[in-house]
Amino acid sequence: MSLVQRLSLPAAAALALLVGACSQSPTATPPGPTEVGVYRVKPQPYTVTETLPGRTRAYMSSDVRPQVDGIIKKRLFTEGADVKAGDVLYQIDPARYQAAVSQARAQLQQAQAVVKSAAPLARRYQHLASIDAISKQDRDNAVAQLAQDRADVANARANLQTAEINLGYTRITAPISGRIGASAVTPGALVTANQTNALTTINQLDPIYIDIQQSVSQYLTLKQAVATGALQTDKDNAAPVVVSPEGGSGTVLTGKLEFSGVEVDSDTGAVLLRAIVPNPDHTLLPGMYVRATLTQGIDVKSILVPQQGVERDAAGRPTALVVGPNGKVVRRKLTIASATDDNRWRVTSGLAAGDRVIVQGTAKVNVGDKVRAVDVTIDKAGNVHEVDPKTRAHDRTRSS
Repeated sequence: MSLVQRLSLPAAAALALLVGACSQSPTATPPGPTEVGVYRVKPQPYTVTETLPGRTRAYMSSDVRPQVDGIIKKRLFTEGADVKAGDVLYQIDPARYQAAVSQARAQLQQAQAVVKSAAPLARRYQHLASIDAISKQDRDNAVAQLAQDRADVANARANLQTAEINLGYTRITAPISGRIGASAVTPGALVTANQTNALTTINQLDPIYIDIQQSVSQYLTLKQAVATGALQTDKDNAAPVVVSPEGGSGTVLTGKLEFSGVEVDSDTGAVLLRAIVPNPDHTLLPGMYVRATLTQGIDVKSILVPQQGVERDAAGRPTALVVGPNGKVVRRKLTIASATDDNRWRVTSGLAAGDRVIVQGTAKVNVGDKVRAVDVTIDKAGNVHEVDPKTRAHDRTRSS
């Protein structure tokens, strides 16, 4: 054996010991359960609302038409302005009707003069007949003539009243208070009594009606929920309505449900609901489309889940990942009634009180995985907050 070979033997032995030591190093510690944020389900009261399309209708609407014939002399209102009941809108030429009043008044005076002459004559004839100075027939004729003359006075007085009424109709007044529209005639136009075309239209806008269409299925579901106690109404059975115009810039008006229809529209298959809404600033105008949110009742044991905790399967059905009692992930199929204003789903089946729904870390786990659940809450903006950060920090220290 050469010297080189003898010197290389210790080096080879040392290399072999080093390789063996490396092969006997301990195995790396496997990772622990994945940490996920969970929302604990708890029943709570929730006011159930429903948003439906609606259309505005004037509280009162009146077409203004003439009641006598004549020529329009003046228009005494500003188009688009507010008017009060009794305000004069048009003036018809009154000359002919003033003459009719004067004629009727003269006829009344004439009839009254005849009565003044006939009354004494009738009294004298009655006296003469009592002493047999004249025949009873003459007396009866005088009494009858007086009655006829008095009837002529009553008729003349009625004619005078009619003439005065017609004269008053030459001043066309507003039948209701409200906002007046455009005028269909100008001074100089000939109008006739009870003509088909209106001179203008007045709409009362405060308050205003909202006509709402609700489907029969929605109506029956609501009625059954109230009947079974799933939904409760308040002591007054009040039905407030919140209205906002389509495309409106945050305008919201609050009113109440006036009545519910008693029949179903055969064309639309819907039930008519009518709400009445204060409209002091005339924000809503007749014919506008609006969104009406109706308060339908109170679900006293509602299950509300943040939207982060609800997923959709391949068929589009809602599901949720829940941490079971053994700390493993399970999937639940849900039935959802509606969304809330604060980014939550109202769940009617699939979850129960105390269930822990995963709302944070769902992408990191699969069904059957062992997880470490941390209780969290979610605010209206969708931000996640730990229920007790100190407790979670203590758990981290203990696990390390």
